[in-house]
Amino acid sequence: MQPAKRLDGINEYYFSQKLREIDALNKAGKQVINLGIGSPDLPPHPDVIQTLFEEASKPSTHAYQNYKGSPILRNAIAKWYAKNYGVELDPETEVLPLIGSKEGIMHICMTYFDEISSVLVPNPGYPTYASAIKLSGAVPVFYELKKENNYYPDLDQLENLIKENAGRPVKGMFVNYPQMPTGQLPSKKMFEELVAFAKKHDILLIHDNPYSFILNDNPMSLFSVDGAKDVAIELNSLSKSHNMAGWRVGMLAGAKEKITEILRFKSNMDSGMFLPVQLAAAKALELDTDWFDELNQVYRERREKVFELLNLLNCDFDKGQAGMFVWASIPSTFKDGFELSDKVLYDANVFITPGGIFGSAGNNFIRVSLCSKAEMIEKAIDRIKATC
Repeated sequence: MQPAKRLDGINEYYFSQKLREIDALNKAGKQVINLGIGSPDLPPHPDVIQTLFEEASKPSTHAYQNYKGSPILRNAIAKWYAKNYGVELDPETEVLPLIGSKEGIMHICMTYFDEISSVLVPNPGYPTYASAIKLSGAVPVFYELKKENNYYPDLDQLENLIKENAGRPVKGMFVNYPQMPTGQLPSKKMFEELVAFAKKHDILLIHDNPYSFILNDNPMSLFSVDGAKDVAIELNSLSKSHNMAGWRVGMLAGAKEKITEILRFKSNMDSGMFLPVQLAAAKALELDTDWFDELNQVYRERREKVFELLNLLNCDFDKGQAGMFVWASIPSTFKDGFELSDKVLYDANVFITPGGIFGSAGNNFIRVSLCSKAEMIEKAIDRIKATC
């Protein structure tokens, strides 16, 4: 039996295979320090865990759930958007809870894209965008983000890509700010230009927004731009902002028609999230800003250590990045980020992510995660000093 053709060109996720290699090295006694993956190592707030425990202990909370999600969670999401982004959402019609925002990426692609369409994708960018587009039958068309342009989309380049792909019309565009992997923050002007561009070309603008509360004093939603709901959908997540990556809680916000259209697909794929998880997520969204302040203080301390590590490797980086990673250009003595990553892994038993996994524009970069304790980053520094 051969796999379906839709899997042609779809490779195993890089981190999936790399973790197996690291596991083999650990079994051989290497004790690799993993500074590659952005999986928060800190727990959620104790009140969130307590809510999960209490709700899971009730005999009435274990049934199938509403496909649209619990009204309690939807209301919590709407209040969270109003409080933190200044954006008004109707919890009944403009919010859709997700089993992680990665699920939402696939739902959007399967709802709107097919074999006769193409979709604009950032390079560098999150690899799942292109994979989900390919699985839908559509073709990803990459637009390059350059440091000299603040890693913002070049509108002239986008116009050219629209023209070049007239035979397979562009139906959508993925954007992601604070940008992963570069950590670039958005501007209101850039968002306004993207909304105008999407309206001009009648394309769906998909904003993936999971990093806006990590090392960022000015969280911003694309929906802060007038008229954005006419052409846009925004994904968000509790994975990074609330240390709930393994809980798989995300959200999708957009106009009523778009939520309804995506629900047509989603309702055939799952039966709703476990209710105690939804109620615990609602509790997480009620936390005040002290939660983010304490979390960000930890990340700031770790980031200073990562800066020290990168200086040791003679890398160049911007100290104003947001998110839970640091993006850095490599010295010219290395062919690409893969070579530097492998050297550090095999010589010092420290794993850092090669930028090339995020697209060709990332080939001369590496990315270091802040999801390890400061002591472990310090230990990685000592290893690199001793071996590299």
